[in-house]
Amino acid sequence: MINSITINSQNIPQCPCYPQRQPKNYRVFNQNKVDYFVKQKEKSLPYLAQVLGHSQNDNEIVEHLYILDRCIENGTQNTKKMYPVLARFNNTQNPEIQTFLAGIYRKIQVPDAFGPLVKMLIRNSLSPQKTVNFDPDEEIGGAILSYINPYFCKKSC
Repeated sequence: MINSITINSQNIPQCPCYPQRQPKNYRVFNQNKVDYFVKQKEKSLPYLAQVLGHSQNDNEIVEHLYILDRCIENGTQNTKKMYPVLARFNNTQNPEIQTFLAGIYRKIQVPDAFGPLVKMLIRNSLSPQKTVNFDPDEEIGGAILSYINPYFCKKSC
């Protein structure tokens, strides 16, 4: 016979070295919305361009950058044409926008994006953001390396 045990959660010792609620270093998006636009492929680009071109809400911008990133991963064509809209964020201080923007630039490889990526990395190294739980410079640096890599390969291969 199994005895039932009542556990009082107040009596469970808590480890002081691991706080119960740490800030997370990731975002959770409405997956139904993301899937809807990703399935639309090229048809979703005008909508994304409109939202990214006019929105002043950082959360909305990050969500739509994520949707664009997923569209690129899903093989959506003509995403390079989104650069003029994305260039609006080249001087942003928001580390989430910087991270998604660098990831998108890494994938679409628009030559005009190289300079803004370098500028972003230099600006962040001169005045690092201490309020984030992740390092946007890691993605920015990776994007820069992906731009440089083909040139080294052509010279040495």
